[in-house]
Amino acid sequence: MSIPPGGEIGEEIHDDTDQVLCLAEGEGQVILEGEISEYAEHDLVLVPAGTKHNFVNNGKEDLKIITMYSPPHHPPGTVHKTKAEADKAEY
Repeated sequence: MSIPPGGEIGEEIHDDTDQVLCLAEGEGQVILEGEISEYAEHDLVLVPAGTKHNFVNNGKEDLKIITMYSPPHHPPGTVHKTKAEADKAEY
């Protein structure tokens, strides 16, 4: 997924799914249960099921995120290049 400068994923909770995010490019902030942390390229973030979270791109370049879910949250082979694509394809 690619998030433009000033953009964000939007606050969300996955009740039954753990999420691991690999920050492939860019920098910004991760907010887990209201606690803000800085992150940068090549960081990994674990979001346990039931955790309120958001990712904000406060950098100058697009933020590129690779997301993995356990158990799977999307059908095999799913790729969302933008947040808009992901929102449109909610399963």
